[in-house]
Amino acid sequence: MSLQIGRAVAIAAAAAIAGGSATATRGDDRLKPAFEAIQAGDMLAHIKILASDEFEGRAPGGVGEEKTTAYLIDRLKAIGLKPGNPDGSYEQPVPLVGYKATEIKGAFHAPGGEVALKAPENFVAVSRRLSPEVRVENSEVVFVGYGVVAPEYDWDDFKGLDVRGKTLVMLVNDPPVPDPNDPGKLDPSTFKGDAMTYYGRWTYKYEIAAEKGAAAVILIHEEGPAGYPFDVVRGSWSGENFDIDEPAAEGAPPRTAVEGWIDLETAGKLMTACGKDLANLKKSAVDRGFQPVPLDARAAFSIKTEHRKVQSRNVVAKVEGADPALKDQYVIYSAHWDHLGRDDSVPGDDKIHNGAVDNASGVAALLEIAEGFARLSPPPRRSVLFLFVTAEEQGLLGSKYYAEHPLYPLDRTLANINMDCVNAWGPTKDVISIGMGQSTLDDLLVELAGVRGRVVRPDAEPEKGYYYRSDHFEFAKRGVPALDPEGGREYVGKDPEYGRKKQEEYIKNDYHKPSDEVKPDWDLSGAVEDARLLLEVGVRVADGETWPEWKPGSEFKARREAMLKAAGR
Repeated sequence: MSLQIGRAVAIAAAAAIAGGSATATRGDDRLKPAFEAIQAGDMLAHIKILASDEFEGRAPGGVGEEKTTAYLIDRLKAIGLKPGNPDGSYEQPVPLVGYKATEIKGAFHAPGGEVALKAPENFVAVSRRLSPEVRVENSEVVFVGYGVVAPEYDWDDFKGLDVRGKTLVMLVNDPPVPDPNDPGKLDPSTFKGDAMTYYGRWTYKYEIAAEKGAAAVILIHEEGPAGYPFDVVRGSWSGENFDIDEPAAEGAPPRTAVEGWIDLETAGKLMTACGKDLANLKKSAVDRGFQPVPLDARAAFSIKTEHRKVQSRNVVAKVEGADPALKDQYVIYSAHWDHLGRDDSVPGDDKIHNGAVDNASGVAALLEIAEGFARLSPPPRRSVLFLFVTAEEQGLLGSKYYAEHPLYPLDRTLANINMDCVNAWGPTKDVISIGMGQSTLDDLLVELAGVRGRVVRPDAEPEKGYYYRSDHFEFAKRGVPALDPEGGREYVGKDPEYGRKKQEEYIKNDYHKPSDEVKPDWDLSGAVEDARLLLEVGVRVADGETWPEWKPGSEFKARREAMLKAAGR
């Protein structure tokens, strides 16, 4: 589908919807300037600037942040958007602490010999404690399966074992429990079958280890369950890392001294040295009756870390709602501006993680959507916030900070629409909704895509837990309905396998690597169509008579209901 045809279809769709609903968008004359503001050439120009070497990989706390946030604020002012912070600025300060390991040592001592850990070749680790050096010595090692405690599934991998001061070895992802009616499939009633739950995320596993008082926790990396190769872990963890710089919540347990990963080969060597078989241990861990396995090994780690305080920032702008009674209600679009910066430990001459797809592309698309909203006349009834967050790559820190310190109350926030890694390879017949079925935002997306002759499909790889890996999750887990769209896989005029192959090539060759740069084969016409679609989704929500809702069965539904009840809504 050509860009021109795509525009015509979108405008016709808007007109069709406008004629069928009092709460729909109001005619093609209103939407046409907004759609025309979203252009592939402008999107590409933004990406080339943000992903240039001059921006040094957009890491928080350095030259890259200064250049990136200055560029965003300049563009938002030029578009004509108002400052998004009630204090009259385009920034929300986000206090961070940076920590970079200068020396990492580790080893397992077992009857079968020492299993050496060499960072970053087969082992990566950090300490999130604000100490220049941490040591773990002569620590008992315990294999705790998937490290999950999930009462709703009657699942406990610890079975009451006291693991204080011990080193825990865990598998990634959720336990893949077979369906009793079809052993070739996963049980949909346990950990959502194929779809990863939050229990499968590495962040949860470090959290439960801290809660249990462990000294160290080491995850066994496997490319399939993790969703990315060990190179990605190396690239993400070898440079400077960040956390929000504020006191821990009262009663919160301290972080474990050491949080790390080992590759699969090293994990196999460890188990062999302890007289165990990794394959058998993995098999046993899939059973609800699994008991933790003390390994005949002792662990030793030491990490020296340099720390620094960093005053980072989210960039925020808004289009104020036209309805005096509703303009204090909000729809939030988000995209993370940060990437991994420069890492001099990377082999080769190119040390800069440019992050063209991840996430200069999402930022560029959001700038175009923002310009589209600026051209809407009249503006939507409710206000629309454009939030460019920091430190997503460090654990969704910018969006977490906003959700914990919102500039506008979350009980007056109708929805979050997140932009992360847009489609760079041409128009598609489909669009993907990560976590499809969670909220009524999916129904709206399906409706608006349908009038364009497009379909919405669920994530083809739910086992990789993408719903928990981008900024919308910080809104979702606090109850705000969140939409995480992604480019489709069914490319117009291409082989049916083209989309899958391009995605796999990107993950294997470019994801979280210096090679994530603008490529000669890029075609952003599909990203333009997606951006126009998502603009209209936001307009419909901002103009609507009803609020988006979580669907029955969503783990976020009760949180939203409690929030609105507390606010008297």
